[in-house]
Amino acid sequence: MDTLDSEIRKNRTTTATVTLVHNREPVIGQEILVQQKQHKFLFGSNWGESTIALVNDELSGKEKELAELRNEHFLRLFNQATLPFYWARFESQRGQPETQRILNLAKWYWDHRCLVKGHPLCWHTLTADWLLEMNTQEILQAQLERIQREVSAFAGVIDQWDVVNEAVIMPIFDRYDNGITRLCKEMGRIELIRAMFEAARAVNPKAALLLNDFDVSPAYDILIEGCLAAGVQIDVIGIQTHMHQGYWGSEQTLKVLERFERFNLPIHFTENTIVSGQLMPPEIIDLNDYQVSEWPSTPEGEERQAQEVVTHYKTLFSRPLVEGITWWDLSDGGWLNAPAGLLRQDHSPKPAYEELLKLVKGEWWLAPTKFVTDANGQLAFDGFLGDYELSLGNQKQGFSLNKKGQISVLVSL
Repeated sequence: MDTLDSEIRKNRTTTATVTLVHNREPVIGQEILVQQKQHKFLFGSNWGESTIALVNDELSGKEKELAELRNEHFLRLFNQATLPFYWARFESQRGQPETQRILNLAKWYWDHRCLVKGHPLCWHTLTADWLLEMNTQEILQAQLERIQREVSAFAGVIDQWDVVNEAVIMPIFDRYDNGITRLCKEMGRIELIRAMFEAARAVNPKAALLLNDFDVSPAYDILIEGCLAAGVQIDVIGIQTHMHQGYWGSEQTLKVLERFERFNLPIHFTENTIVSGQLMPPEIIDLNDYQVSEWPSTPEGEERQAQEVVTHYKTLFSRPLVEGITWWDLSDGGWLNAPAGLLRQDHSPKPAYEELLKLVKGEWWLAPTKFVTDANGQLAFDGFLGDYELSLGNQKQGFSLNKKGQISVLVSL
């Protein structure tokens, strides 16, 4: 763990020398308050159905109180939110997308200083059933139009997208018939990915576009290699880690990372789960096959989860190419009813939440600190990359630390 902490300091912090001026003259011998306002690193979680309903004024009474409590815990810890664009739900009736409802949600997160990502634009699971009435050319056209519509409508609020989700399994998916698997069988993975990425980029050239997958076998990095060789521009590699069958451990996590770091692209760990109850049996291949009516969190499981969450986050945060970690789900009872939340079903924090908060807003955060400027109007401190605010009396000015190592910043009041 000491090695991880050392790597974190090396890769995530800077020694900042701040020069404070007023009317181009150095501000000398003044007491200055510096406080961190935001991490550059993306610490995120996915949306909550209750948050969608709350933002759209659809809740009252106890349900509203619980949703507000969930949001309070979310905003204390996270600065990034992943929002749902599952086609089967977003546009269950063709031509009737729930754009405004999700846009209200996206703006709410944006107003609370959270970067917002859309998930996903193209996926064979939870895709629109009405695609089955079409031939593959019509499916392609509908899918491209869908991407153009969503990326355009949300531009400026959502500028980060999981464009293609789980392409490794997409053309061989055989659980049920769906339009996107049909399309991928005909086009091939790489050409499908190319078409979807080009459609999204044409509408919003500023957007960060992710290829995302749960498959961390060589099949995924071979697919990425093939895409890059074919000239497909992937901005970020997305990796899922649903560890319902037990925490990978730092060693395995680093082995997975090493395979994808060779592309020298930013990496986001887009979906992370570690359960705080009984582990899913190891013989389960598809996690969706494990269906239980009750899957409780336990005190022993919560203590284990807390320890594993700390190790997992430190392991990922220590690697310079990793730029974001998204927890999935914030509260128990989400996907597969798993006790994988950082909060219990009543939204009370588990030990894992408290320990992660100690890291993100404690060990990895500059608390409000007072400095006195020197004869050159300067002050110096070590800080984690991100946004800061400097205060002199009633005057406040923001600045950013965006480069590890050493940085000089000029702040003018």
